[in-house]
Amino acid sequence: MPIYEYQCEKCRKLTSVLTTRVSEKVDAVCAHCGGKKMRRLMSRFAMPRSEESRMDSLADPSKLRDLDENDPKSVARMMKRMGTEMGDEFSGPEFDEAVQELESGGDLSGDDSGGDDDL
Repeated sequence: MPIYEYQCEKCRKLTSVLTTRVSEKVDAVCAHCGGKKMRRLMSRFAMPRSEESRMDSLADPSKLRDLDENDPKSVARMMKRMGTEMGDEFSGPEFDEAVQELESGGDLSGDDSGGDDDL
């Protein structure tokens, strides 16, 4: 099913319209202000990729060039790229929580005990 994007001439905001088929005529209305004067935009499209293609992309050394394994924010950026590349297989609340923890400067040690090592 195609999704078309329109820009409202009145408020300049974007509205997406889902259609059931390419040949369907769309009378877009702005979801933000109700404007009817809409301009259709060129949209991006997605192509399905094989698991092998996704793995090859993740193995590309140039994608790891900016990774600093001692910097939680750098690891979070890499994890986001992995999540985007892997799609639904990699998403979920636990994954999102781990990325958020790293983005906030979380601990990379993997020690969840929270205790004092000197005791």
